[in-house]
Amino acid sequence: MFQVLTEREENNSVAIASNESFSGWTKTFTDPRLCGAIVDRLTFNGTIIETGNQSYRLDHAKNRQEAPIG
Repeated sequence: MFQVLTEREENNSVAIASNESFSGWTKTFTDPRLCGAIVDRLTFNGTIIETGNQSYRLDHAKNRQEAPIG
């Protein structure tokens, strides 16, 4: 992933959407140094747009899992 972002950054823009804050990215990228490098690569000369809204799809999926079956 880091290599892809590095090569992409040199040529074009990168847009990423996430419901997780950067501090929670270690759940996906379990190596803390690699996670830090990815966040650093994404945020360098970047624009972060934080909407502050909850995800409708995530809430809907959680509600379906909690609903009793039958």
